[in-house]
Amino acid sequence: MRGALFASDVYALLRTVPKGKVTTYGDLAKALGHPRAARAIGRIMNANPDPIVVPCHRVVASDGGIGGYAYGTKVKKDILENEGLSFEGDRIKDFEKRRAVLKKN
Repeated sequence: MRGALFASDVYALLRTVPKGKVTTYGDLAKALGHPRAARAIGRIMNANPDPIVVPCHRVVASDGGIGGYAYGTKVKKDILENEGLSFEGDRIKDFEKRRAVLKKN
């Protein structure tokens, strides 16, 4: 583990996930050098002060499930569909193809 986990680092990395792609709480944690901090990432996402600038709707569960969202899962699903993702129930279709590869700058 490398030092403390800061919300600003999480938000900066999440802003690199392009439209039409998603990431997971665990992917963010690993990319930031904190592979066991997926729950902490979830808490940071829950406190996101600017969901328009920091696209927390692009963070999903590790199995491709939609996961939670402050404005509700229907809104999250609608936003992701508008960005080009498809669903089978509440799971992202072709999840592995839609998963962004994250690298901390």
